[in-house]
Amino acid sequence: MTLEIIVFIGSILFGILLYWRESTGNGMYRFFNKMMYSKKLQMSPNDPTGFLYQQKFILRLVFIAMIFLVAILIARFLIPIDIATISVFASSIVGTLLGTYIGGFVLKSEKVIDAHSENLEEKFDHAIEQSKDFVKDITSREPKVVEEAKKEIEEEPQPPKKSARERLKDKGLM
Repeated sequence: MTLEIIVFIGSILFGILLYWRESTGNGMYRFFNKMMYSKKLQMSPNDPTGFLYQQKFILRLVFIAMIFLVAILIARFLIPIDIATISVFASSIVGTLLGTYIGGFVLKSEKVIDAHSENLEEKFDHAIEQSKDFVKDITSREPKVVEEAKKEIEEEPQPPKKSARERLKDKGLM
């Protein structure tokens, strides 16, 4: 069981590496595309599609399975120890497939962060300035309740006003 876990984690890293490598260049895919298809059916020069990069799930699965089938056949002939079992084969395929999706997530998030980095810097600076103001307000001023109480104390009490009846009496209307 330990060997399968080690192979699974290693294959996740291998999948991330494969995806990243194909995102920077797809020369081998272009080579096979030119060999297999006629001039009309070949991919355009600016198409970034690769074996794993920008492919659907099924095609990724097929290409990864082919890579590991070839690797297991080579391992069977070169190494006399039988380490290429079905469980190692399955865990390596699943791990590599998972690694390609993790690599895709990392590359897309990197592009999004690069696109919004200026905006993020401005927001971060604004948040820092607001937090500085908040800390300054907390440390320098007294609470609002205390300030309002002081204002009420400082205000002079107003003399009681005459009622409407008393004012009418003063004018002699009553």
